[in-house]
Amino acid sequence: MSDPRSSMNQEVTAQDKRSLVPSRKVAEHQHQLSYREPFNMPRAIWPQLPGSTLLILINFLSMTALFFEGYNQGVMGGVNTVPNYIEKMSIGTNGIVTRATKQGGIVCIYYLGALFGCFWGGYLGDKRGRRFGVWAGTLWCVAGAALQASAQNSNWMLCARIITGVGTGHLNAIVPVWTAEISKSHSRGASISIVFLANYIGIAVAYWLEFGLRYYSNEPFRWRFPIAFQIVPAAILSVCIWLVPESPRWLVKAGHTSTAARVLAKIRGDVSPTAPEITEELAEIESSVSQESANAKATSLWAMAIGAHSGKLHTGRRVALSMGIMIMMEWTGILAITVYANTLFGQAGFDPTKSAWLAGLVNTVGILGTGAAALTIDRYGRRPSLFFGAVVQCIALALTGGMSRLAIVQPHNASAYGAASAAMVFIYTFFFAATWLQCAFVVPAEIFPTYMRAKGNSFGVAGWAIGCAWTTLVIPSMFKTLGERTLYLFAGLNLLWLPIVYCFYPETGGRSLESIDSLFASESPFVWDEEREFKMMVEQGMVKSEEEEKGGVVTVERAA
Repeated sequence: MSDPRSSMNQEVTAQDKRSLVPSRKVAEHQHQLSYREPFNMPRAIWPQLPGSTLLILINFLSMTALFFEGYNQGVMGGVNTVPNYIEKMSIGTNGIVTRATKQGGIVCIYYLGALFGCFWGGYLGDKRGRRFGVWAGTLWCVAGAALQASAQNSNWMLCARIITGVGTGHLNAIVPVWTAEISKSHSRGASISIVFLANYIGIAVAYWLEFGLRYYSNEPFRWRFPIAFQIVPAAILSVCIWLVPESPRWLVKAGHTSTAARVLAKIRGDVSPTAPEITEELAEIESSVSQESANAKATSLWAMAIGAHSGKLHTGRRVALSMGIMIMMEWTGILAITVYANTLFGQAGFDPTKSAWLAGLVNTVGILGTGAAALTIDRYGRRPSLFFGAVVQCIALALTGGMSRLAIVQPHNASAYGAASAAMVFIYTFFFAATWLQCAFVVPAEIFPTYMRAKGNSFGVAGWAIGCAWTTLVIPSMFKTLGERTLYLFAGLNLLWLPIVYCFYPETGGRSLESIDSLFASESPFVWDEEREFKMMVEQGMVKSEEEEKGGVVTVERAA
């Protein structure tokens, strides 16, 4: 009886031979013999799909992953208000929270799990492939969600939250990288922004679902069902992830170049794998991978963090930038403005129900802002988006704090001042979603070399987890001590981020993932030095210019 795996390998080899660039035939033959779908799946499904359908499916699955993360992040806001949950978790009595620190700890410990999960997920994504890393994350997500929904006490819930966080860390570390790797250089930011629509949609769905259940008489159902609902997107992702191909850049790194050519040909419009634009893009990826593989000693987390053995790649600098932009993003005031929204709407004269309804609309405005980012982030670039966003956010926060103070000291005009401060909340949320939220996730997904990109993006996710946990813990105390002056502090921080971005964050928009390595070749961490050296490399023909990238003309020369 013949071995079905042997038949499969023969089929894959035959297909790949037809797609090989002649100069690669012999070298590729041995690699393709060892490549097959995970779990001994009989054949890949993605080659049967039209390229446009495949791209839609890939983006749908990426959005499903980020929907899960957004939903999980938003669901605890409503859960924390249910009297039965408060009693079960021993954080209060009669529907009133009396142990705020414990309540906050249950929420924050999720980010501890994400901190671990992002590094483990990044390792799996680079070692076993992007799909396997995402799939492994969904197993953690399903297990954690099921345990949360069935929790009977706080210890149970704490463990379940950690498990869910581990799964979320996997997804956040890999999905932005995966999206960046299948996108064209001139539309990469827009692609990630569109995918990140799902993040805010997840937050909004969690809020509106809990809003609809707030008057339901079955209190256990009011908090257990919203938590259990997150199993749905995780299960969909777990099953459907195998319908799509691996990242072409990961395939090249793993030695399956002709399969990578077939993937590129499919997602670039069902062209031939030997089409000039495909062979040129593949040559660029191969050149980058071959140069980066010489720095294999630099791939441990510790070596990456300190930049050991990285040479001209300067991975330590990239790690600092990835973590830094995420922490700065969380300290722009987004969690503070979200926490304060209900109070502001109450000051505007709205009753509790309308205040809660308007607070839900804030998340809906975030969806609109994310959509706007898809139109602007590539057209104007990452740096201008960060500059503009920080300025608008600073003004909006300062005005929100000022109007809130006036509403307190002039109660006869409280309605007018409260309405004005509420309007600033909407303005802040829109521009945050359109600028800092998108850029903070795009930049870490772009700036690392192919062979360590998922692991490198893990540092960005670690920054996100640290920033979220840190702000979630301290904001309640800040508002208790400082009141609306907390918003002035965040307004000032937005201004502080401006010189940091100006000096240390180069523009990555419109550049291929491979040419970004050359952007960090400078020994100086300052943007002006990096750009000057990059320009010299373009003039010497070592890397392609932005005009060549946009026009699809690729010139790759290997360094001597």
